[in-house]
Amino acid sequence: MTTLDCSAYSAHLLDLAAGLPRIPREDLYGFLDAAHTAALALPEPLARALDDFDVDGTDDGHLLLRGLPVEEERALPRTPDSTPAPVDRPLLNQEAMLAIAGRRLGLHTGYRELRSGTVYHDVYPSPGAHHLSSETSETLLEFHTEMAYHVRQPNYVMLACSRADHERRAATLVSSIRKALPLLPDDIRDHLFERPLPCCVDVAFRGGVEDPGAIADVKALSGDVQDPFLGYDRELLAPQDPADVEAVAVLSKALHEVREAVYLVPGDVLIVDNFRTTHARTPFVPRWDGKDRWLHRVYIRTDRNGQLSGGERAGDVVDFVPRH
Repeated sequence: MTTLDCSAYSAHLLDLAAGLPRIPREDLYGFLDAAHTAALALPEPLARALDDFDVDGTDDGHLLLRGLPVEEERALPRTPDSTPAPVDRPLLNQEAMLAIAGRRLGLHTGYRELRSGTVYHDVYPSPGAHHLSSETSETLLEFHTEMAYHVRQPNYVMLACSRADHERRAATLVSSIRKALPLLPDDIRDHLFERPLPCCVDVAFRGGVEDPGAIADVKALSGDVQDPFLGYDRELLAPQDPADVEAVAVLSKALHEVREAVYLVPGDVLIVDNFRTTHARTPFVPRWDGKDRWLHRVYIRTDRNGQLSGGERAGDVVDFVPRH
């Protein structure tokens, strides 16, 4: 696991956060512009770690920032039970960390069909949540590359923790293609490379149709043969050809074997390379007491992998375009 202990920078980071607008959702563009200025003043070791991750990534496909400033438990609001967050909700420390670290990496992006087109997402357990939703809790959220079926797929998924689950059993699982690739036989690797596979899409992107089928095509492996990108979703990939089915099964097994578990605690920010990994979350049991697990999520796009065309701003909300 690639981890950077940031506890020594807490005072510096709190000073940077204090310079941000207090009500971020009132003017999100202005808020994220201010965060970009703050990102230029990050402590040098943290700035270097983010820059290096953006350029080269890591073998395990993620970077965990630990020991970032977070409110004391008694100062935190109740864990949300609805979405989106109120526009007038004051800035939380972990939201500030997502803003500053995220602007060091790229542009925060919202998806019009997802969470009412908001850029910041509260991630919390919700009774009766769909099994493909991040709000599910008591079932496994299966391995998925976030929005692999979307032309404007985010480069990074960032998860910040304000509250862990009570028993601290919930693990974010991350599997990296850099670790899984050596486990793939050459014929499987060759078969999957640059081969479009039918893929369904998450509920939010189905246009109100209960089951539109596989409306996108996703390449499980693409890019550099020696260091490929990964597009994998255990629930949504729908190969039909027997050879494709077998190849995806072999890939699934390899990804399962190299998975790593990250147990997020308050003050953590996990940055997942969404072009080289697939991630999941293990079950946990909520208590519905206002102090259940509470994460904050943002999606970051950069100018790599053709994700930007020019003129975009941090805070933009984009429409769904399926991959083909």
